[in-house]
Amino acid sequence: MRVLLSSVAFATCLIAAPAAAQVAPQTSIAEMATTPLVKLQIAENLRTPPDEASIQVGTQSRAPTAVAATAANKEKTERLLATIRRAGLRERDIQTQGIQLQPEYDYVQDPGARSGRQVFRGYLASNTIQLKTRDIPRLTALLDTLTAAGADSVYGPNFAISDPSLLRREARVRALARGMAEAMEYARSSGFARVTLLSVEEGTSYRGTDVVVTGRRLEYATPAAPPPPPSMAAQSSDSLVAPGQLETGVVLNLIYRMER
Repeated sequence: MRVLLSSVAFATCLIAAPAAAQVAPQTSIAEMATTPLVKLQIAENLRTPPDEASIQVGTQSRAPTAVAATAANKEKTERLLATIRRAGLRERDIQTQGIQLQPEYDYVQDPGARSGRQVFRGYLASNTIQLKTRDIPRLTALLDTLTAAGADSVYGPNFAISDPSLLRREARVRALARGMAEAMEYARSSGFARVTLLSVEEGTSYRGTDVVVTGRRLEYATPAAPPPPPSMAAQSSDSLVAPGQLETGVVLNLIYRMER
């Protein structure tokens, strides 16, 4: 009899458990209907002219021996570095990117032969230096100076914003304002009086296209004009280099709770 009673009690627990499990979702749905959530993704980007540019310049030297090629390239690179320093670039903005030494061959096709052969020609020594300048209006003059000093190759410029934190801070303020406005639009349309911010997740945006967000864009949610661009870039009169504008900003994933 004891065994039978234990089995019945165990079966009763098994039967009661599903019934309890069915009640929990109903309670959760009721709570969600009382204070529903609004999830938004807001992207805010600001444009400004770049205030710094990076370029790579390189030197090359050829000689019959590795020692001679290396010595010639060393002299050429030292002359280029001296010119760079005289141009006013800071030491922290001058960085060696790579030094290479490699043999060179000519491909010779002998008359009557089915295949050609490689003939050793000598050695090629090269050195690549990366520079960063904040004097964008004089970028073309700098490039002319470097090529005159012996630079055999030039790659760039790659433009950037030296300190994007101010732009992101402004973008963050605008994104939060837009998020609140759009959440309030949903709340009023659903018969609620206010919203409470529950969660914020931030990502960084570098693209120039707008991100489609839930809801419509509200005129009253758009703040004032962005902060003024750096004066150095705005006064650029370089006829060869066109810095254009760069865009940076933030993407916010926001969760609001609607309340009566």
